Amino acid sequence: MIRTHRPRSKSEPTIALINIVFLMLIFFLVAGQVAQPLGESLTLVRTADLDSAAAPSDALVVTPDGALSLRGTALASPEAFLAALDTPPSEVRIVPDRDLPAEDLVALARALRRGGAEKVIVVTERGLE
Repeated sequence: MIRTHRPRSKSEPTIALINIVFLMLIFFLVAGQVAQPLGESLTLVRTADLDSAAAPSDALVVTPDGALSLRGTALASPEAFLAALDTPPSEVRIVPDRDLPAEDLVALARALRRGGAEKVIVVTERGLE
């Protein structure tokens, strides 16, 4: 008797593709960074009903003792912050520490408005409900 070979159907290499995509996903989750950290000791103010927005790289970071920084560089005053920006700002974002006294935050916002900022935005952490 002569045996005839049936043609085998080729299996698709989907398992290999899934493995590669999964490994790439894990790599980018571990190696990728969505935004630069604002500071190790900074804890943001929490609010429950704020539109979701990420803190931009040109935000003024304020520590609990009132020290100002931009992109990790210490600044002496709100005027120095406005001078350090590339373009004159129509709106300025402040990222305050939650332990910063409210009086200091209001005084800082007023100084930025006097310096030419039309709008001052306080960036906070969205509260979990």
